Amino acid sequence: MSTETLPRLPVPEPSLPTEPSLPEVHSSVGISRSHVPWRRLLGFLGPGFLISVGYMDPGNWATDIAGGSQFGYTLLFVIMASNLMAVLLQSLSLKLGVATERDLAQMCHEKYGKRVSFFLWLGAEIAIAACDLAEVIGSAIALNLLFHIPLFYGVLITGLDVLLILMLQRWGFRWIEALVIALIGTIIAMFSIQLILSRPDYAAAFGSLFLPSAQIVTNSAMLYIAIGILGATVMPHNLYLHSSIVQSRKYKRTSEGKREAIWMANIDSALALTVALFVNAAILVVAAAVFHRSGHYEVAAIEDAYKLLSPLVGAAGASTLFAIALLASGQNSSITGTLAGQVVMEGFVNIKLAPWLRRMITRSLAIIPTIIVVAFTGERGTEKLLILSQVILSMQLSFAVVPLVIFTGSRKVMGEFVNARWLQALSWFVAALIAGLNAWLLVLMFKGN
Repeated sequence: MSTETLPRLPVPEPSLPTEPSLPEVHSSVGISRSHVPWRRLLGFLGPGFLISVGYMDPGNWATDIAGGSQFGYTLLFVIMASNLMAVLLQSLSLKLGVATERDLAQMCHEKYGKRVSFFLWLGAEIAIAACDLAEVIGSAIALNLLFHIPLFYGVLITGLDVLLILMLQRWGFRWIEALVIALIGTIIAMFSIQLILSRPDYAAAFGSLFLPSAQIVTNSAMLYIAIGILGATVMPHNLYLHSSIVQSRKYKRTSEGKREAIWMANIDSALALTVALFVNAAILVVAAAVFHRSGHYEVAAIEDAYKLLSPLVGAAGASTLFAIALLASGQNSSITGTLAGQVVMEGFVNIKLAPWLRRMITRSLAIIPTIIVVAFTGERGTEKLLILSQVILSMQLSFAVVPLVIFTGSRKVMGEFVNARWLQALSWFVAALIAGLNAWLLVLMFKGN
């Protein structure tokens, strides 16, 4: 039989040797070789939960509280739809990382060249700064609510969390994952109690979760909050980060090993994002049940929610639980912001900085505008800044999503792991939907609505 008649298996397109992103954690977490699937799965659990942190950060709180207080349970469908988009896009991201052993930023640099990569990097940095800004504000507000620390000083204190991150990185990546999961558990516990105390209309909530309202796109105020929720849920820097940290597992770099790694990582991601869905839905449900039901339709500031929660719920500790969960959320987000900043800087422009220096740069970009807003407008300015930061994230999303869909749909890049036709079609639909919603929001804003 001639070798010319033998079938040829597709292989990924060869590329120049590239140092792995986050080299200090690459292939550093061992995987069980047990024949029992769930034991192997335990080794893969972790990256998805780091990613899920971005889906329940203080920026989500601002948009969820505003949506729940103004429109009741209506925007729960947006949270559900955004979460489903997140599951799809994070799945594409982790598959790209495992199949190509490149993160999304590195792939953009290889395929698009330095000039395009530079502009994509700027967009990614803007997105990270917007996310970090929300995290800084959220942590500062929580410190103010719990310990009466002025917002100005609270903003400065939040910059010190870099020391904690550096300490954990010295001990190993698993310690960072353990801290993140512990803080997520704290948030879940706090809001589970809040759900019980607020006594929501569960029938109305479940109905809104699965049935969309036409007002979401016809009402400009509702659309603004809806796109803010989208931006707060599906975050562009998470797509870069997931494609990198999924490579932290020491799986076999073979076709079979990569296939199992993709499968296990998808389970990890889906579990973590289900937790994020619960937290986001719980925040909006509590806001709807407590504020919208009592006629407090204009509650959008986190501080107002804290002050009104205990009196309206009738439980003295409700506001404290709220603030504890907020602090846990803000501190959690700082970890993923640090890692994402390192990934995009190394991947797009190949600039390598010490983690502490990279964190201080990112922190400064968030702290400086926050200090200015707090100094001139006080607490009210932080409320608008939080929601605006999430809209900025949504505007940047397409610049990460479109390359991701292109790469994972290319057989030259992905080889045997290329997207199936139905998956590629669904991915392009989601990408078009995100771009279309953002374009529609811009039209409404230019019309003065």
